[in-house]
Amino acid sequence: MVSAALSFDDKATERRAYEVAAQVLDPEIPVLTIEDLGILRSVEIDEQGRAVADLTPTYSGCPAVLAIELAVENALRAAGFEPVINRVISPAWTTDWITDQGRDKLTAYGIAPPVKGENSKRALFGETVVTCPRCQSTETEKVSEFGSTACKALYRCTNCAEPFDYFKCI
Repeated sequence: MVSAALSFDDKATERRAYEVAAQVLDPEIPVLTIEDLGILRSVEIDEQGRAVADLTPTYSGCPAVLAIELAVENALRAAGFEPVINRVISPAWTTDWITDQGRDKLTAYGIAPPVKGENSKRALFGETVVTCPRCQSTETEKVSEFGSTACKALYRCTNCAEPFDYFKCI
C-alpha cells in the first residue's frame, strides 16, 4: 500500500500527538514516561485524521498494559485527537529499549536499571552484576527473584546495607 506524503502541517500534528502520548507516565514507576520505557513505538495520523498510537507491552502478563493504553487514549483525546491504540507484540519489548534518560530516572528513584546489552557468560547462569542505586557499589546480592512487582528482583547492597529493587533484564 502506498500512502500519500505528509505535508509539513501533518508532520507537525503527528509530532504533537507523539509528544502528548510520550508524556504518559508508567503507573508502576511514575517517574518514567512510556517513552522512557521504550514502549511507545510510534504515533501517526491516519487517513481519517485519527492519532494511531502503537504500544508494545513490557511483557505479556504485565498488569499495567490496560492502564497505560487507557492513559494514552485519554491523553490524546484531551489534546483534541481521535485516538486509536494498537498493541504491538512483535518485535517483543526488551529492557534494552529503556532510554538512557529512563535508566537515570530509575537509579534516582532507587531502582537499579537493567544491565544493558548483557552479554557476559555469567548472565547465562543468571549471574548479573547489579549496581546499588544508592551508593553505586557493585557489592550486591539477590535476596529474592521477585521485588515489588514481577518485573523486578529484590537485592541488597552489602556495602551500604540498603535493600533495593532491580529491574530484571528481558
